[in-house]
Amino acid sequence: MTKDASDRVARIQAEWRRERPDLDVAPQAVIGRLHRLAAHLTGELASVYRAHDLGEGEFDVLAALRRAGSPYERAPRELADHTMVTTGAMTKRLDRLAAAGLIVRRHVAGDGRRRVVALTPRGLDVIDAAFADHMDNERRLVDQLSDDDRDRLEAILTRWLRAYESPLPS
Repeated sequence: MTKDASDRVARIQAEWRRERPDLDVAPQAVIGRLHRLAAHLTGELASVYRAHDLGEGEFDVLAALRRAGSPYERAPRELADHTMVTTGAMTKRLDRLAAAGLIVRRHVAGDGRRRVVALTPRGLDVIDAAFADHMDNERRLVDQLSDDDRDRLEAILTRWLRAYESPLPS
């Protein structure tokens, strides 16, 4: 593969090959680029969240509630599972969203011990607008790839993630 002189990962690999010729630095070609690309993509995604006065975690919570379907509610533990954060981190996110009027916490009718988190009408409007903009942004980002490259990359990443993530329960 031809390396672009401006390719930072290739430059780093060349330096390591010079300094540590005893080590195979080939994995950096993939991992280093994925790491750098993830940082760039995170910045691109976060700009859309900020445009809607949301952080990434707040967007994730609102999206998890919206995906639940009407009446757009989930138990706090279920929300933590759907967003892959600790319950402590979830509490902080919920506090911020409640203060912004985007969610409410309430007891389940007939079970005073059980609580749910639900989108407010304003929260529903915010996540619907934010998600539409998010999808437009993701489309813009993946459109930098050809259809064939996108399909191949999706298949490769899907297989690779299986090594790290448990299958979802049916």
